[in-house]
Amino acid sequence: MKRISLSFIVILTLGLLLAACQGGAIPGSGNGTPTAVPVAIADTGIVVDGRVVPSETVLLSFDSSGEAAEVLIEEGDVVKAGDVLARLGNREPLEASLANSKLELATATQELLTAKDALNQLNKDLPERQTQALQALTTAKDELRKANIKYSNINSPASVADLNEARANFAVAEDRLEKAEDDFEPYEKRSENNLQRAYYLSKLADAQRKFEAAEKNLNKLLGGTSVFFESQSADELKIAQEKLDQAQKEFDTLQAGPDPDELALAENRIVTAESRIAAADAAIKSSESALANLDLVATINGTVVNLDLIEGQRVTPGQEVIQLADFSQWYVETDNLTELEVVDIAIGDQASITPDALPELALTGSIDKIGDVFEEKRGDVTYTVRIKLNEVDPRLRWGMTVAVELDK
Repeated sequence: MKRISLSFIVILTLGLLLAACQGGAIPGSGNGTPTAVPVAIADTGIVVDGRVVPSETVLLSFDSSGEAAEVLIEEGDVVKAGDVLARLGNREPLEASLANSKLELATATQELLTAKDALNQLNKDLPERQTQALQALTTAKDELRKANIKYSNINSPASVADLNEARANFAVAEDRLEKAEDDFEPYEKRSENNLQRAYYLSKLADAQRKFEAAEKNLNKLLGGTSVFFESQSADELKIAQEKLDQAQKEFDTLQAGPDPDELALAENRIVTAESRIAAADAAIKSSESALANLDLVATINGTVVNLDLIEGQRVTPGQEVIQLADFSQWYVETDNLTELEVVDIAIGDQASITPDALPELALTGSIDKIGDVFEEKRGDVTYTVRIKLNEVDPRLRWGMTVAVELDK
């Protein structure tokens, strides 16, 4: 610590002058006794030593362990905040994981859009589907009515009039069949290409069909309907009733809004897609963070002042490998102000700085920061003060010692 007081210099000078005068009488004095000279005490500033420091310095380290694959800078290079200075290897698995996560995000996003469209379409299509349900219900009712009629006709006893008509038709058909058989008999053995044979054969076939129809109708009215025909009619009636019940259910459901099952399915698709998007987004951030940890990035604008890293070197998290310093602004730091002196200064106070290596260089500055935390040095409680230089000299170097005079 150096504290030089102008009052001390003045006192010392006056003392030397007084001693020199003791060797003889001062002219004009009567008895040769020296005249007492008053002591001049001047109030001066505080002088302490300090060091030149840059505006900011940082020590950089990787957040991950690994092997250095690239070292992109050299000592003395000027870099900007955000520049990548070095990279660790083994990036391929992380890059592949990132690409897969981005693909999953795109797929899930498209699925979400599709699910939302499906939900919107349910409401949009509701009027048309209600109309279709009404048409299906009407058709089912008509089919049930016909099935009922058919089933009733088969299982209801025939009237006397229907039986008489059926018997008459059967008798006529039987007579016509016999006559057709008699007409065909003379030509039966002739060539199939014979026109007369073909004519009577056609009439015989027509008479046979009509006879069989009349016989079937008569048997039906007489209760001769086959068991198979009755069972088939009953099945048709049952199916028609089931179709009507289903059509009625769908119609009633659509009157209250979109189909609940389809609505639940669309909503579940949306929830699932949103969950996939959240998971993919988290995976992307995780992969990006892991990849970022493989890059050592400059946090300030500055100069590479120390590089302790080569390609192929193994590093661990927190291992300091690069140091940057911002030389755009110089400061002086001193930690020698005692508790008695620090109370006499304030932020913005002016200071005079003289480098020990450049005594002819006079610099000025202003107090930029006064430390809040104390230290104990040689029995004194001291505080650190930071002074911003108003001008810069190219000969200044980091760590140079200087004398600092602070105005009280």
